[in-house]
Amino acid sequence: MANKSMFASVRGKLLPAASVLNAAGGKAFDLSPRQKLAQLAVTGCLNGTFYASAQDQLSEVLELTKTLEPEFIAKTAIYARKSGFMKDMPALLLACLTVPNGKGEMRSDLVAPVFHEVIDNGKMLRNFVQIMRSGVVGRKSLGTAPKRLVQNWLLKASDRDLIKACVGNDPSLADVIKMVHPKPLTASREALFAYLIGREHDFSKLPQSIKDFEAFKERGGKVVPDVPFQMLTALKLNTDHWTQISERGGWHMVRMNLNTFARHGVFKSRKAVKAIAKRLSDVEAIRRSKVFPFQIMAAYMASQKSDLPIEIKEALREALEISLENVPSFGGNVVVCPDVSGSMSWSVSGYRKGATSAVRCIDVAGLMASVVLRNSETAKVLPFEVCVADVALDTKDDVLSNAAKLSAIGGGGTNCAAPLVHLNRRRAKVDLLIIVSDNESWAGVQAGRSTALMREWEKLKSRNPHAQMICIDIVPNTTTQAVSRTDILNIGGFSDRVFDVIGRFANGNTGSDHFVGEIDKTEIRSIN
Repeated sequence: MANKSMFASVRGKLLPAASVLNAAGGKAFDLSPRQKLAQLAVTGCLNGTFYASAQDQLSEVLELTKTLEPEFIAKTAIYARKSGFMKDMPALLLACLTVPNGKGEMRSDLVAPVFHEVIDNGKMLRNFVQIMRSGVVGRKSLGTAPKRLVQNWLLKASDRDLIKACVGNDPSLADVIKMVHPKPLTASREALFAYLIGREHDFSKLPQSIKDFEAFKERGGKVVPDVPFQMLTALKLNTDHWTQISERGGWHMVRMNLNTFARHGVFKSRKAVKAIAKRLSDVEAIRRSKVFPFQIMAAYMASQKSDLPIEIKEALREALEISLENVPSFGGNVVVCPDVSGSMSWSVSGYRKGATSAVRCIDVAGLMASVVLRNSETAKVLPFEVCVADVALDTKDDVLSNAAKLSAIGGGGTNCAAPLVHLNRRRAKVDLLIIVSDNESWAGVQAGRSTALMREWEKLKSRNPHAQMICIDIVPNTTTQAVSRTDILNIGGFSDRVFDVIGRFANGNTGSDHFVGEIDKTEIRSIN
């Protein structure tokens, strides 16, 4: 009979070696430079997380852009904006492309086409200028070519886009205009620029919405002017005015300002309550808004701590269910493992004064697990920290109820191998294993050349040769617990697009290095 211990040792030596330590001090696999940038671009919020500060993330990105080819950086910037809906990261990568080389020229001739893809609104324009002026990429001025691109944006933007861009500071739109001195081609644009920077102007040439705004400031009136509501908040507005603002707002604007409307008495009107609740749960509006489920979760969680009408709270709950209608179902034996350890209590977007999401990593993990449980009849959920946690979930409950049960566990160290140990001890049948974590595993057995997760995965594969594993990392990390290969997919990100990626991988329609592949396929459009 063969010596089992000897062959077990040989099998262990064939596992890939864990070459680095993660931020928590546990064994891990290092990502390639392209994989690192892809991961940071999709999940990087440039805010502090449990293990990585904002400065750590910024330094990592800047170092990567020094060695990676400009074309990949350019494609990553476009992908991060168009598919990842990121704000700071695309602007940072664009700024990195403008850094002069030894000849005093920009590092890449791709700056202009990337600028046109990434700088798609006034907020992105101000982000780009702020990053350039900060000096973090190695220069404190815009430079000739970037300055020209900013000028062209200001000249070609619609009046409405410019007025929307007025909201915000550091820099303000007025600061940007003064900085780049755009030369207007029409009398109306000349008047608008002068108005925005506080100089004398021809009032008759201003857009009608600005004329209405100035008249409203001076004399008041029953009808609120059609300008961004942030321009109105310093004025004396009554409940009728705020009701008009709520009626005009888009889906995201309404979701983000529910408490503001409550403070100004909008919900004292039953008619307004019904109208806003109907808007929040409108199927087409949710589809058009491209809303992330975790954003609705954030609004719902905030509503539970406020005096918002019950109709509004229920509309948010319904909106979340609607936002998940296209999530694929997975057949076979599906096991989803949400990390409920202590580090998962950190805000999913990191911490930044005045801009910290109430949604924690553990809430997102619970949400993902609950969605899979709802959509796949045979799915099982194994929450874990150092070991698998015991929690009873009801498949008949809605997503938010089950997510709340999971996120209420919390605490303990991180051991990504724990659910696999649990499955191996029970010799469970597994077709698809999904781990949702911050990927900072350290509490498992650290002996041997590989990670505990890979060792347990090999054991599971010996019984389930066709099994697939997906490791979802919902914070910016540059290490993994499992090596990407044909049966293992590492995903960075936490939007509803993750479910599409999972579905394609489970059906054999996408490779193990998904995000790098998607970035490589990104088109850089030429500028005519």
